Amino acid sequence: MGEKTDIWQGTLALMALKTLETMGPQHGYGLARRIEQTSGDQLQLNYGTLYPALLRLEQEGYIRSRWGVSENNRRAKFYELTKAGQRKIRKAAAEWEQTTEIIARFLSPAEEA
Repeated sequence: MGEKTDIWQGTLALMALKTLETMGPQHGYGLARRIEQTSGDQLQLNYGTLYPALLRLEQEGYIRSRWGVSENNRRAKFYELTKAGQRKIRKAAAEWEQTTEIIARFLSPAEEA
């Protein structure tokens, strides 16, 4: 397996929100593992980056947290998407699509006139 890729700034929040939308409530470790799995193990999350991002998303009202018990029977904080988070996903996904289309124009070979 090759070297792990760094996560682009601003994409971690979208990946976390989309993962919560798809998987339902997750604790931080499970969320990190799922993001890494979805990337085909091309990404490696730094917990020093993930937890502040989750805190920021919670403060912004896009997710909420509650304490529960993990599958290992340990106390864990579970995160879940809010209605505002669902709206944020739609908006951020549209912005991401537009951004990737713009970047693709720069990376594709110039069309012949």
